Amino acid sequence: MIETKTTDVIEFHFDFASPFGYFAAQEIDGLAARHGRSAVWRPVLLGAVFKETGARPLTEIPMKAGYARHDIQRTARRMGIPFQMPSPFPFATIAACRAFYWLDALDPEAAKTLAKALYDEAFGKGGDISSAQSVVQVAAGLGHDAGQVEAALKDPEVKERLRAVVQSAIEREIFGSPFFIVDDEPFWGHDRMAMLEDWLQNGGW
Repeated sequence: MIETKTTDVIEFHFDFASPFGYFAAQEIDGLAARHGRSAVWRPVLLGAVFKETGARPLTEIPMKAGYARHDIQRTARRMGIPFQMPSPFPFATIAACRAFYWLDALDPEAAKTLAKALYDEAFGKGGDISSAQSVVQVAAGLGHDAGQVEAALKDPEVKERLRAVVQSAIEREIFGSPFFIVDDEPFWGHDRMAMLEDWLQNGGW
C-alpha cells in the first residue's frame, strides 16, 4: 500500500456550468460522511483553466458532442434526479462563484446550500444563473439579503479570492469538473466517484 497524507477533508472542485459537477454535487457530501470525512466545496472557472490546457467543453467537440449530451441525460435518468440542459450552454459562472466565495467566508454550510440551489436552477430547471441578477435572485430565494449579495459580487476582496482560487487550481493541475483530491490523491470525473469511495474504504492501493 502506498503512503499518503491523510486528512479528514475531500476537496470537491467544480464549475457551475458542468453537468457532471451537478451530478457529483448530489453525492459528494454523503460519500464523505460514509467515511468520516467532510467535503470542502471549491467552484472554479474552467474557462480560465481551458486557456491553459487548450481543452473545450465536450458538447463543443465534433463527434463527441452528441454522445456527451446523450450520456448526460442518461446519467440524470439513472440517478433519478431532475435535469434540463440550460440554454445557452456553456454559460458564464463568474457571478455564481463570487456569490459562493462571499458566503463561504461567512458560513461554509450556507455556501454549499447556495451552490446546490444554483446548480438546481441551472440543471434541475434549465434556468439562467449566468448573470448577476439571476444569482442574486437565487440567493434571495434562500433568505439572503439581495443588496448584500449585489454588493458582494462587486467586492474587490471577493473578486481577488476567486482569482486566487482559480490560479491555485491551475497551479495544482485541477483541469476538469468535478475534480476531487483526498489524501493528496486526485480523482477526475463523476465516473471516478466509485473509485474514490473504494480508495477511502481500503486506505488506498
